[in-house]
Amino acid sequence: MRLQVVTLFPDLIAAAVRFGVLGRAIERGLLEVGTEDPRAHTRDVHQTVDDRPYGGGPGMVMKAEPLLAAIGAAHSRVPAGSPRIYLSAQGEPFTQARARELAALPGLVLVAGRYEGVDERVVELGIDRELSVGDYVLSGGEFPALVVIDAVARLLTGALGDERSAQTDSFSDGLLDWPHYTRPEVFAGLSVPPVLLSGNHADIQRWRLSQAVTRTWRRRPDLLAAMAAGGLSPEASRLLNEFLAARAAGTTSD
Repeated sequence: MRLQVVTLFPDLIAAAVRFGVLGRAIERGLLEVGTEDPRAHTRDVHQTVDDRPYGGGPGMVMKAEPLLAAIGAAHSRVPAGSPRIYLSAQGEPFTQARARELAALPGLVLVAGRYEGVDERVVELGIDRELSVGDYVLSGGEFPALVVIDAVARLLTGALGDERSAQTDSFSDGLLDWPHYTRPEVFAGLSVPPVLLSGNHADIQRWRLSQAVTRTWRRRPDLLAAMAAGGLSPEASRLLNEFLAARAAGTTSD
């Protein structure tokens, strides 16, 4: 998969992708990450990439000419069918489902804005899609771009040591992840749940799914509401109903 990030801080991207899953994916030839700096497409001695907003107001706006030229240059280096994505607070929410969708593509161009934003004509002329990584504001799009890159890269075949890791992550099936434990068996007076020591794989899987369902109900009920139209598996639905019945009877705590 080939990715290009259009950014005023190419060194930030280059440094971040050297580590962990991203670094291994690049070393294994599964992923290529390049950058394109809009400053390289300016025509003045100061390499101006921003200007004051029409209509007044605080801050500066990224200029259309150098940014569109940078997007075009980046787009020329990725395979056909690679969308140009602007990381924006106004974009559609980035989710695990969208990460899977992007991971199936041959490449991406990720555009990281700065300042108060970009000239709207950049979006109209050079962007195929806008994505938001959350309902908050950051100083620029570089960290959101890295979030997208990391979420997508771990879904590429061969990127992880064990492919099952991606299959059991939070949100992979719409639920939060279950609790995890490792050695020692007892730490600070807290013990590993006995079922995890039983060796009974069916019971362990049932416990894990039950924990995922109840944790999602407690912490992110919105996810369950979104799955109400049939997104939950029959087993997950049964475990959720068991939990709710026990809660109503007062035999479990919140």
